[in-house]
Amino acid sequence: MELLIHSFANGSPAGNLAVADTVFGQPYKEALVHQIVTAYFAGARQGTKAQKTRAEVRGGGAKPWKQKGMGRARAGTSRGPLWRSGGRAFAAQPRSFEQKVNRKMYRGALRSILSELIRQERLLVVDNLDVQETKTKLLIETLGRLGLTDVLLLGDEVSDSLYLSARNLHWVGLADVDALDPALLISFAKVVVSQAALTRLQEQLS
Repeated sequence: MELLIHSFANGSPAGNLAVADTVFGQPYKEALVHQIVTAYFAGARQGTKAQKTRAEVRGGGAKPWKQKGMGRARAGTSRGPLWRSGGRAFAAQPRSFEQKVNRKMYRGALRSILSELIRQERLLVVDNLDVQETKTKLLIETLGRLGLTDVLLLGDEVSDSLYLSARNLHWVGLADVDALDPALLISFAKVVVSQAALTRLQEQLS
């Protein structure tokens, strides 16, 4: 399989790049992608919620009133779950929401997503992601020439100039190959990947 390389500066064709079908020509496995993306968002949860049981709430040591003769329901503590300011019956405790994902599944999901992006013509390969100046206006003009409005810029590494130029644009995402995750790949309408980044991705996913 060959992919067309565009010039990031002006959008004109700049050659072709041969890529492996074993990486970029795979069928889309929706169940696998769903499992990996779900695991990613589950792992991002804080899991720090904490509540107190009736044993942990302060107070409530004394019996509020005697057992009989008061005309009220019997009570042994004022910190039971039925009482205001009482403890919770099934109190939430800090826990991890992480789900196990092995390397084979993770790489398979990335291959599946990248292949589907190519089939849908949502993956654009450019020669590089270099910006001439650290100016947001110039980056907007560059992306405009490529017809991009909701885009992830994926490079071998993200330069300071590119980061500073794009950080105020809510419709532009930045990532390098080492920080790539499946959820980020499917969050944008288009993915612009540099030639060097695509070569590294192929090496990692082969």
